[in-house]
Amino acid sequence: MKKTAADSVILAGSARARPRGCKLLNAAPPQERLQVTVRVRAPRTAPSLSEHVAALGLQGSRRRQYLSREEFLGRYGADVADVAQVEAFAHQHGLTVVRVDMAARSLRLEGTVAQFSIAFGVKLRRARFARGTFRHGTYRTRSGEIRIPRHLQGIIVGVHGLDNRPVARAHFRVRRKAAAGATGRVGAVSFTPPQLAALYNFPTTLTGAGQCVAIIELNDANSSGQPTGAGYQTSDLQAFFKKLDIPMPPVTAVGVDGGANLPGNSPADAEVTLDIEVAGSIAPGASVAVYFAPNTSSGFIDAVNAAVHDSVRKPSVVSISWGGPEDPDGQLAPQFLDGLNEALQEAAAMGVTVCVAAGDNGSADMGSDWDGKPHADFPASSPYALACGGTTLVAAGGKISAETVWNDGPSGGATGGGVSDYFALPSYESSVSVPLSPTNFKGRGLPDLAADADPNTGYQIYLDGTWQVIGGTSAVAPLTAGLLVLINQQLQQEFSKTAGQINPQIYASGAAAAFRDITVGNNDIDHDLNGEYTARVGWDACSGFGVPVGAKLLRLLSA
Repeated sequence: MKKTAADSVILAGSARARPRGCKLLNAAPPQERLQVTVRVRAPRTAPSLSEHVAALGLQGSRRRQYLSREEFLGRYGADVADVAQVEAFAHQHGLTVVRVDMAARSLRLEGTVAQFSIAFGVKLRRARFARGTFRHGTYRTRSGEIRIPRHLQGIIVGVHGLDNRPVARAHFRVRRKAAAGATGRVGAVSFTPPQLAALYNFPTTLTGAGQCVAIIELNDANSSGQPTGAGYQTSDLQAFFKKLDIPMPPVTAVGVDGGANLPGNSPADAEVTLDIEVAGSIAPGASVAVYFAPNTSSGFIDAVNAAVHDSVRKPSVVSISWGGPEDPDGQLAPQFLDGLNEALQEAAAMGVTVCVAAGDNGSADMGSDWDGKPHADFPASSPYALACGGTTLVAAGGKISAETVWNDGPSGGATGGGVSDYFALPSYESSVSVPLSPTNFKGRGLPDLAADADPNTGYQIYLDGTWQVIGGTSAVAPLTAGLLVLINQQLQQEFSKTAGQINPQIYASGAAAAFRDITVGNNDIDHDLNGEYTARVGWDACSGFGVPVGAKLLRLLSA
């Protein structure tokens, strides 16, 4: 017997506004098949995860007691009885249980539009999004709230994938030909990743041996949500590492929710290749696992969970070069923000560092669809993310002559940064002067650090059979991830620990000495926010603490 409206309640945090910047079309075909991820609560008897992570932040690397993945499953994995109730609900509505992930506390369900519409009390429609936004195309959408059976209230905490609009964009910028200072692989103002590692004084005796770095990538998808593009070509990677005379690390593509390595049909191939070549050349002794998932709310959350809870590859660092503005007008349901934030919190509990690009559209954090207000980029704005901003670097002869905040205006891009309107100021940031958010909210400030991101002084990458120069904060996330993989090799050799979430340590008194401060520039990309976030001495909301000095950061995290 199916539930009636009287038997159901609104799922907290599921409200989503009517799609902005699109034309609503007809109802989604009733027989169209889709998969949806349902997240359930942690066991009621489990200790507070937030308190556990907060306690870790008060400890140095040597004393931190992270949970193993097995311990996390035993303590915070889904309750068997809760899963059984959701499975019964799915069966009642003719939905198939495709996968149960006890550690990530999620169930993957499959069925038709008609079945899901009845099960969750939603109306699913088609909508066509205009060119000029990263959502360009036709997708299945919903607005309003999701409803769940009253007896599942508090058990189900998220339902993701009913709407398959893209939720993030890749934060990379290809250098324009007019800006090229030189041709060929060795440009006058661009750098190979190892050259940047040398300029930034990364440890030279470490390779990342014994470590795994996870890279999150989001596939393009068709109107039915099936992945259609984004990936890497092994031949490009082989040519890159051969030319740099660096051993190519093992690279594994991991599919999540139907995601796959699908190169050759997407601009996002540049993102995928950039991430692998940067992280892999910084830490060639580590293995690289690339988690592909559709660019949807369920795909993004599930990909991060797959990496964080991967008990086979056990990555110690995750790199994410995707994101978007924190919900400017209700386009993202709070359950998406909470779900992905929870995955990052779980990473912190297990000693996994998550490096996230801070965005490439300045303090506006939006392109042609800008609403005229500053925005922080998510998931970089999560208090459990290590938010990575961008600089413009000038160097020659192995020495840095100048480094400023990256801001080339609307056409050239600028580093993201700002203050969250959703996540409250974390305790570790109480030591710095974070301004109020645009809505006068006392929120999380970002970025935490910065490095070269300007495409004019960018990274030499081998893509589609040729050398190209690519920048964006997309490059800073894998660069930082590579550094932390090196550091983790040393930490594990010394005392069998990884760095984990380093935010509390880098905000501690005296820790700023591990960074080279960036004090010139701002990220006011459209020059009409009056320099909302301007570089200054110490932490600021466009360059964080500045550029990490690799050897000094290693010493800090070894304390």
